[in-house]
Amino acid sequence: MIPPGARLADLAEAAGVSTATVSRVLNGKPGVAEATRLAVLSAVESLGFQLEDHRGADDGFIAVMVPEIGNPGFASFATELSLQLSAAGRHMILCTAGPGATTEVAYLDALLGVEIAGIISVSGTLADRLASHDHYERIAAAGVPAVFINAHDPKIDGAFFSTSDAEAIAMSVAHLRQFGHERIGLAIGQQRYQPARRKMDAFLGLGFTREAIVSTIFSVEGGQAAAAKLLDSGHTAIICGSDLMALGAIREVHARGLDVPGDVSVVGYDDSPVMAFTAPGLTTVRQPVAALCQSAVGALMSAIRGLPTDSTEMLFHPDLIIRQSTGPHHGS
Repeated sequence: MIPPGARLADLAEAAGVSTATVSRVLNGKPGVAEATRLAVLSAVESLGFQLEDHRGADDGFIAVMVPEIGNPGFASFATELSLQLSAAGRHMILCTAGPGATTEVAYLDALLGVEIAGIISVSGTLADRLASHDHYERIAAAGVPAVFINAHDPKIDGAFFSTSDAEAIAMSVAHLRQFGHERIGLAIGQQRYQPARRKMDAFLGLGFTREAIVSTIFSVEGGQAAAAKLLDSGHTAIICGSDLMALGAIREVHARGLDVPGDVSVVGYDDSPVMAFTAPGLTTVRQPVAALCQSAVGALMSAIRGLPTDSTEMLFHPDLIIRQSTGPHHGS
């Protein structure tokens, strides 16, 4: 609360900071460096004002960063986080950062200027090895707690929760091998992104070659382009990095007059809500979205209340959901 009779401009001038920063300090909001906070409190004292008590830990919005909501996988996280945060009595601001790092950085800079209590980032710039992570270091330095889902950087102060990409690949490959498939290909997005790299490394670790991996983009079009290359090189099964890619792969199989799963088996990733109703129903790896979000919200609430954060990445187990897009390899 602003001390009675005080003008923000006078306090800001005395402390050598902006009026917005003074407001954040007086209202007990995070996002202000400790030295700055002390400077503002010193200015308040020197001007002879008294501070009223506040309950800053229970105030402020939670910013949720997702790359996009057009992808059903990210939309599922946004929906679940909204439910979990609401149950925790917090209000959510949803920021859709887009495919590049620039928009996410702009969002974070803007968020430091408003009453933001914490940040949950889903598959954000921490998962992009070509993007700088300095903006999250600034967030941490400003005292705003941050939690990350499906992105990890041990140099950043935060809590990290991810689905195990290695397990996702292992269970997909084991399922296809049980059907007799050996010519298994992997269609993933750009290798600059951590989940794509982790899937690729796990795939190579199971004895496959780089020739069996096609990297495009996480979209229907990317899946179709990747499938075209893998089919041309004789693969009978395709593991995809997203459900949208899997739909593109199925489209390419059908465009060639082939059958799924009679000629080619396809596995997706995410288990987006509509995947049970595609033709054929998609065999896919389901991320434990509810468990990830519950853990992320719990960790953020603890950090907001001043408890220390464990920066060890927690890996969650995915589930293989078997439907009709995978079947026996009949050979040639």
